[in-house]
Amino acid sequence: MIKHLAGRFGQALVASFGVLTIVFFVMRLSGDPTLLLVPEGATAEQIAALRHALGFDRPLFVQYLSYLGDLARLDLGESLVQRAGVAGIVAERIPYTVELAAGALVVALGIGIPAGVVMAVWRGGWVERLLAGFVLTGQSLPTFWSGILLILLFGVNLGWLPTSGADGLSSLVMPSVALGALTMSTFARMTRISVLDELSRDYVSAARARGLSRGAAVLRHVLRNAAIPVVTIAALEVGNLLAGAVIVETVFAWPGIGQLAIQSIAARDFLIVQTVVLFVSVVYIGMNLLADIAYAVIDPRIRLDR
Repeated sequence: MIKHLAGRFGQALVASFGVLTIVFFVMRLSGDPTLLLVPEGATAEQIAALRHALGFDRPLFVQYLSYLGDLARLDLGESLVQRAGVAGIVAERIPYTVELAAGALVVALGIGIPAGVVMAVWRGGWVERLLAGFVLTGQSLPTFWSGILLILLFGVNLGWLPTSGADGLSSLVMPSVALGALTMSTFARMTRISVLDELSRDYVSAARARGLSRGAAVLRHVLRNAAIPVVTIAALEVGNLLAGAVIVETVFAWPGIGQLAIQSIAARDFLIVQTVVLFVSVVYIGMNLLADIAYAVIDPRIRLDR
């Protein structure tokens, strides 16, 4: 296990380094942030002085090496716009995004997995057709569009829920549903396929021959074995939820790192964007590593060294 974890950790470092490098150079292609920071009517000398103070007059590769050196010392730098430490700015926003992603994951798991099991067990009936239509709707609606529909229906017309901000659990409901809808559909489809595959196995026939009902066989035996591909999807979807939060946080004015990233991209606040991307990539890669470990817990037949 130690050898496997060491290898995966090395791969995680390489992947994170690659993502960080790409974002660093892509952000520099967006333009010179100095022009957005100087007051209107600034002279060429003032612009050049500010560019020199920020270090943007140095060669791009020198800036890159300087950034890597600061990162090695765990120094994330200072925001160009807010003139405060990037670590503190991002840390203030992370709890909001984690709260939103957790709410969306609860919606996705709480609806998607039961729906997938029901569609597999009652395959071919009207129940499956009804749930399949519901799952297809969740999969087809873009996140920003479903968010706007929720705001119009439950926020504007009915007035049941707040339309923006983060003022308690009531503010979390609509963003969680909008963000979790697509993931819910993924869980439902994967669970259905996995359960159907397990229902065709010989051990299920043997369990039924011993007198177990179909429902008891599913609960005692099928669900555990069918959970392996669902764990894979769950690990990947956590990263997708963090990425999808960018759109949802913008629609609902949710003060998380997604909204911060959009604002920072518009202002060319390079260091904040790079820190947000680094955080999301580390979480995404870390969840994949946890999925590998969970395989051996769910199914002892799987060995980490394979």
